[in-house]
Amino acid sequence: MDFLVNDLSLDGQFPDMNSFRYSIQRVMEIRKIALRFGRSLYCNRKILHTKITKDKVMQQAVQTLPKNEQRALMQWLTQHGPFWEDIRSHGPDDYIEHKDRIVTDSAVGEAAWCCINGINRELVSFIPSDWQFSPVHVDWVLDNGSKKTVALMNQWDPSKFEAVLKSAPVPINSWRQLEEIAKARYIQLTFTVDAFVHLDGHPFVVSAAERILFILETLNRFKLCFDANGQRTHEGHEIYQNFFTGKKGDGGRGALFTDSSDSEKEEFGKEMTFEHPEDSSKTLMCSWHGKIQTPQFRVHFSWPIRAEDPLYVVYIGPKITKR
Repeated sequence: MDFLVNDLSLDGQFPDMNSFRYSIQRVMEIRKIALRFGRSLYCNRKILHTKITKDKVMQQAVQTLPKNEQRALMQWLTQHGPFWEDIRSHGPDDYIEHKDRIVTDSAVGEAAWCCINGINRELVSFIPSDWQFSPVHVDWVLDNGSKKTVALMNQWDPSKFEAVLKSAPVPINSWRQLEEIAKARYIQLTFTVDAFVHLDGHPFVVSAAERILFILETLNRFKLCFDANGQRTHEGHEIYQNFFTGKKGDGGRGALFTDSSDSEKEEFGKEMTFEHPEDSSKTLMCSWHGKIQTPQFRVHFSWPIRAEDPLYVVYIGPKITKR
């Protein structure tokens, strides 16, 4: 579970700098609590250009704060983040709305897409604002006109926020724990003996661990999406459309799962070839992979995915094709 600062809860509503300072102090207190519990509070780099009062944006408003508050706030908003657009999951063409208002390209849209697709995200809103309610009901309108609806939890009170985290499950805190959870949870996947060893020696990153679990969860679901004749079900087609198609550089979400390019296969073919887990005399070329952006990790698996064949997960670790 991670949290996203609700950028839509800033719309120039503060009458003066004192009311803004009170509000930002509450958000900073929530951030401290989140860090203490091993959680992340994601913001958007564009928030610096969001209107705070009628005539000031965030960057200008911050300059009116005491120096120590300025420094802490600017380090968060410009350097440390984390920034949700770096791990953005929804695309610019996804139609996401709240009460007939399009919320695509906002933290609300991102949190909604993530929750609908199995990644637990909640909102943190500024107050006073029009967002002092919870849950926030959001619709993802699909191409066929159908809707997927989610109720996002929304936080703005530090004491209540801390109470929520106290009762929440303890977050994953090591790659070894990630491996144990994945092997116990995703029984449709066949992990090779050394699938996780490539994570050893790399600093543990909670958001990356959660992203890996989401990738494995999606593969596990996909493996179940075949009928008695071995044909892909409607849900399987939906998963394929949502996660195995997309374009790089479209300003938003590319496909979560992609095949390596021909040039990458030629240059890194050996590195993407693995010993077959059930027959040491054979090998598996696993160029298909799921992507983690921060840090640049990859989950390589066997392809194509069929009803009758095991789905082997052979590698989880740093990007193999990094030049």
